[in-house]
Amino acid sequence: MIIIIDYDLGNLASVEKAFRYLGIEVFLSKNVEDIKKADGIVLPGVGAFGEGMKNLRKMGAERIIINEVSAGKPLLGICLGMQLLLENSSEAEGVRGFGMIPGCVRKFEKESVGKIPQIGWNQLELVQRDPIFNELNGCNFYFVHSYYVLPDDKKYIVTKTRYGMTEFASVVRKNNVWGMQCHPEKSSKAGLQTLKNFCEVVYNGSNSGN
Repeated sequence: MIIIIDYDLGNLASVEKAFRYLGIEVFLSKNVEDIKKADGIVLPGVGAFGEGMKNLRKMGAERIIINEVSAGKPLLGICLGMQLLLENSSEAEGVRGFGMIPGCVRKFEKESVGKIPQIGWNQLELVQRDPIFNELNGCNFYFVHSYYVLPDDKKYIVTKTRYGMTEFASVVRKNNVWGMQCHPEKSSKAGLQTLKNFCEVVYNGSNSGN
């Protein structure tokens, strides 16, 4: 079974609904012991970086998530959940993220993009082959965000997206950890395919990579 971690931020019910639409068994939980029992982990979220890490630490989830991922359990971070996978964010100076993917989170510069936040549909451009996103090159996904991730190394970038004059990493990956800035639960057929592909990775173990 796949767990969607409930840490009181954002689009949790809609993510759960999308999985259930696909006939995939998921459960939404605040119980950290459920993370250990799950086959895969989904960390969604809409909100602030600092509040997200605060909530996860308060419920005792941080160390358990790190341990389970280190043992090979697949994890998919969505929107804020993706940003929390990095080391830090300019949105919350001094707050440490999970650090599962080396890099930081930065805010769009208005001079470069025109309007903040980015709200609406934008395209994913595949940078490297990946078991979840291979067939989604060029597909449009729905974005709502003011911050974007800057991995330390390009090898962690799966897809890139252009907003205004800024090109940013829209999907990142390190081994069994994926993060996507866009919202699969709001992205029609392409988004549903993303969740289906993640489940294939969880249950068939096709997660080889960097």
